[in-house]
Amino acid sequence: MAKLNQIIAVEKGIKSKSFHDLTEAHHAVQKPALLSGISRTYQPKDEEGEQLPPESTKVQTRAEDVLRQVGAGLAKLFDVTASKDATNAVARADVRVDDRVLLSDVPVTYLLFLEKQLTDLHTFVKKLPVLDAAESWSFNDSADCWSTEPVKTIRTKKVPRNHVKAEATEKHPAQVEVYYEDIAVGYWTTVKFSGALPAKRVSELLDRVEKLQHAVKFAREEANNTEVTDRQVGEKVFGYLFR
Repeated sequence: MAKLNQIIAVEKGIKSKSFHDLTEAHHAVQKPALLSGISRTYQPKDEEGEQLPPESTKVQTRAEDVLRQVGAGLAKLFDVTASKDATNAVARADVRVDDRVLLSDVPVTYLLFLEKQLTDLHTFVKKLPVLDAAESWSFNDSADCWSTEPVKTIRTKKVPRNHVKAEATEKHPAQVEVYYEDIAVGYWTTVKFSGALPAKRVSELLDRVEKLQHAVKFAREEANNTEVTDRQVGEKVFGYLFR
């Protein structure tokens, strides 16, 4: 008895061949010259008249033959697809993570949906913002986010100072040079806040997504091992359409 994964494997090839054959058939019946034939014989008016050989062209394409060929080819595709869809309706498996059944009796079509969604989620989680590793963070309940310890820094101000290079005399004024000195005038206390996530948290989330991805793939393989529910519908469909 065939398995679901086997019928899925051959379906693509049958579909491709059916499409090719249908296209060829469509082109064949669109060529009037292939559908037409003729037979001509010549008879002179009297016995002394010129004798000419008969002329004939055979019909190369018969529409009824084309219909039979198309029906036979597409019937295989209809049978395979009907069998696949009928089997998909009953193919199920449990999704197990760490020896625990997370989801039970899941249809194979939903498992395919899960695989696609988990691929997108993996990309999303991998790009989550991470706290700056150069800082020490702790969760701040009042701010409902992460914060650093307060850091105090000095605020300075440039204050002009006079430096007397030469004292005043009776003949010359004093020579004074102005320079600026940084004087502490206050203190900044800085606390940084962040809504990002610790690297460990992101790593844990990625690990869970990847575990579930593996579990879903395993479940899909198990579901695809279901025996095929055979459906023979092609002959009925084309027996009606082309009879």
